[in-house]
Order: sequence, then structure tokens, then C-alpha cells
Amino acid sequence: MKGIRDKFLLGLMCGVLGIVLALQFRVVQGNYLEGGIPSQRLLELRIELKKAQDEKQSLMKELDTYRNNLKEIEEAASEENEIIKKLNEDLEKYKQMAGFTKVKGPGIELIIDDPPKDVEFDYDGSVIMANYDLLLTVINNLNSAGAEAISINEQRIVANTEIQLAGSSLKINSVPTAPPYIIRAIGDSDTLKSSLDWRYGIVSKMRDYWNLQVDMRKKDEILIERYNDIIKYKYAETYNER
Repeated sequence: MKGIRDKFLLGLMCGVLGIVLALQFRVVQGNYLEGGIPSQRLLELRIELKKAQDEKQSLMKELDTYRNNLKEIEEAASEENEIIKKLNEDLEKYKQMAGFTKVKGPGIELIIDDPPKDVEFDYDGSVIMANYDLLLTVINNLNSAGAEAISINEQRIVANTEIQLAGSSLKINSVPTAPPYIIRAIGDSDTLKSSLDWRYGIVSKMRDYWNLQVDMRKKDEILIERYNDIIKYKYAETYNER
């Protein structure tokens, strides 16, 4: 703002100075032609006019300097904005990769529940909770098929997600969960589905061997929440190669 203000003031000064010079020249010229100004006074006026012209020239040079400085500042600011924009884009990309942003896209939704109550099964309790390694197998298969984001019962699956049985609940990211387990994955829906639903695959195993209820469908848009915990490193630190 200061540079713009100085630029405006210099322009105004130059304009006023130009008007004054023009008026002085007309007066001098008119009086000289009419013979009303002595030669000594005429010489003084010429000296003053030359001085005023020199001052104007100096102001014009100073104005050019301000213009060049302003241009350099604008270019530097533009370059800095581009750098900041690129850094923000990279930050958002890495946050998305780490699971710290909410994402949406096409993919599949898988609902896994215990056997129907009217079906006899030799187990007292939740079948899927006792065999939660089946959920881990599903996640591994989805990752291998190129899933870009995965969640189980609204819990985002990231690199340090833990799934473990604790008492009467299955904890995912330290949050107690229970059947049915809704698994959502974003990626190529055909590829994701085929990675699970094939002969002797994990879906077939859950249905035929464990009698689990499994419903899987492709979706045009799936919303997956961000990872809500904070990842802390106690022992690992950044290693800089030299």
C-alpha cells in the first residue's frame, strides 16, 4: 500500500509541476515578445526554468525507481504465493495419504454380521468378533487391490490401526465396536469387489465355513471419515542423509 501511495503522490507532483512550468513559460514568452522583461530578468527566469526542468527530471527518475521497486515486490510476492500454494497442495496430499482428511469416491461397501439366530452354530458369542482375523484378511485384500481409503464402522484404517479383542468388544483404533461390521473402501469398485468375491476367496470362506452374513455392493460414491487420533512417535526420528 505504501508503494502505491508514493506512486500516486509522485504522479500528482509531476502533474502540478508540469502545469506550473507551462504557465511560467507562457508568461515569460508573452512578456519577452512584448519587450516587457529586461534581459537580466529574462536570464533569471531561464535559470529558474532550467532548475525546475532538472527537478522534474529528477522526480521522473525517482518515480521510475519506485515503479521498478514495486514491480520487483509484486513479482516476489507472486513467486512466494506460488511456493505457499504448492506447499499447501503437498500438505493436503500427504494428509490424505495418512488418513487425516475426510475423503469420498467410488468403491464398495461390505456388511459382515454374525449367523442368523435361528441357525445352530457351535459357538457362544459373536463369531466374527472371535475370528476378527477375517476382517484383517479383508483389509489386506483391499489394500492389495489398490484401495485408497478404508474404514470399519466409521473407524479409518491407517498404518498404525490396531484391531484387537478386549473383553466383550472388538476395539478398532481403541474404540469399542460390535457387529455388524461395515467395511467401506474407495477405489476401482470392480477391482475391489473381485479381490474379495471369488471362488474360495475370503467372502466365500466367511459365508460357507463360518456361516456369516455378508452383503457386498458397489457404490458410485462412498464417504470415509478422517483418522481422529494423534500419531505420536516416541523412538523414531527423521533421518537426514548427507
